[in-house]
Amino acid sequence: MTDEKAALLGPAEIRDLADLLDLTPTKKLGQNFVIDGNSVRRIVRIAGVQPGETVVEIGPGLGSLTLGIVEIGAEVIAIEIDKRLAEQLPHTVGMLQPDARLTVVRDDALRIMSLPGAPTRLVANLPYNVSVPVLLHFLEHFWSIQSGVVMVQAEVGHRIAADPGSKVYGSPSVKAAWYGTWRTAGQVSRQVFWPVPNVDSVLVAFERSTTSLASEELRLATFELVDAAFQQRRKMLRQSLSSVFGSSATAAEVITAAGQDPTARGEALTVHDFLAIAKVATRVE
Repeated sequence: MTDEKAALLGPAEIRDLADLLDLTPTKKLGQNFVIDGNSVRRIVRIAGVQPGETVVEIGPGLGSLTLGIVEIGAEVIAIEIDKRLAEQLPHTVGMLQPDARLTVVRDDALRIMSLPGAPTRLVANLPYNVSVPVLLHFLEHFWSIQSGVVMVQAEVGHRIAADPGSKVYGSPSVKAAWYGTWRTAGQVSRQVFWPVPNVDSVLVAFERSTTSLASEELRLATFELVDAAFQQRRKMLRQSLSSVFGSSATAAEVITAAGQDPTARGEALTVHDFLAIAKVATRVE
């Protein structure tokens, strides 16, 4: 392996790679590349990456975080939608860390349904505009993933990790909680990115629940209730869920039968509370 300081990408290397690929970072793809090795190693450390395990990375970009993961001795499955980046990544990693184990999959992270392996951890610098859908997609379809850390826009990260009753608690909070426990794990300076974004970032860590809450049928029913509740978050549940049940009277009846208060608002309910309503609605115990 190369010298530790040379094993990761710094500002000069990032810009050289961008020039080599004739790459101009785009907001559409959320391309803000990490240029600080200390930040990379901090993310990998917080994620708890271990030698020998398989990590899936979404949107590796120019390889900053990829190099930090393989440096530990973990294998990386990198999902990259940009053709130029996907083709360059093995060359960059091979030059700086020739013994690294890396598989690059060129695909859309929102559409991918299979992986060439069974990663147990997810680590990523997620594009701000698709971070929640990508996270939920991977947790839904890849059950081998047991934990991870993602870097996301601060507003989004706080929403994902929010508890019931919080002003930022919403649909992403409840849906994320279906899969496990979440916490914010630190702030990230804007200055570690190129180009410098106009938003703050945070790290969000998660641990998957050891057992599934319920069946796929109940997950879909629960998520339908969650969406309805937060589309009209200032309304009482009997009103916001009337679109699902056909009337506020029926909604109130189902909510009450589930042991919940029909005059409460969605922001007061946990994922287990929404699941209880879904069970009554679908007659599944």
